[in-house]
Amino acid sequence: MTAILERVGPAIGIEAQNQLTLKAEVRGLSFHYGAVRALKDINMALHEKQVTALIGPSGCGKSTFLRCFNRMHDLYPGNHYDGEIIFHPDGLNLLGKGVDPIEVRMRISMVFQKPNPFPKSIFENVAYGLRVRGERNKRNVEEKVEQALRSAALWDEAKDRLHQLAFNLSGGQQQRMCIARALATDPEILLFDEPTSALDPIATASIEELIHELKEKLTILIVTHNMQQAARVSDYTAYMYLGELMEFGVTDELFIKPKRKETEDYITGRFG
Repeated sequence: MTAILERVGPAIGIEAQNQLTLKAEVRGLSFHYGAVRALKDINMALHEKQVTALIGPSGCGKSTFLRCFNRMHDLYPGNHYDGEIIFHPDGLNLLGKGVDPIEVRMRISMVFQKPNPFPKSIFENVAYGLRVRGERNKRNVEEKVEQALRSAALWDEAKDRLHQLAFNLSGGQQQRMCIARALATDPEILLFDEPTSALDPIATASIEELIHELKEKLTILIVTHNMQQAARVSDYTAYMYLGELMEFGVTDELFIKPKRKETEDYITGRFG
């Protein structure tokens, strides 16, 4: 089990855990695709400027849970939520009926499994969220685009080709551009849904290092099927199965000494 715990950054200590600030609290969250209950009474905390990984077998509800945070499920009829996701420090229930999902998506950005560049230039891809928000000041947009590309470690590679189509970038570059696009609106939480599953090992290592750097600025929630990746990049890990949160805790503790047999069976490969 030693190899699985090679990390990008240092493990979080017990004293540090006690001093962490809550960024979001999930309270009694259930989610329904029509009559199908996909998530069952989930309670969990997200700590500010920490990386939390969601692991579990395919179909266990990881991506469904992730997409509750930025209200992506609202795009399809028949879906509905029960429970709350409380966003701090506002104390705002992200699932409240009076909350604008568009504004939620500005504050909680998402990067998908495969790079999904728009059929636009690199510059306009990164500026997209700013345009949606109504930013019209050319200088502000240029500064935000540069800042986002720098944060995504893509500025040096893209600065001389900003007005070329984003499709001209390599797969790893496209994913970093999508991260830049997500960062341009200054989100407080960044959601990653299997962000390296379509990338080669070199590009994967680059994204993992980037995740470690980004947590200095914001809170990250990442879905991954790769337990080695979860161990490398996350501070906390949640194991899900059949729409339930089976175990949640500090990553190193969960991988070394899980509290539930179901978690141990999954981590050791006896199940899933």
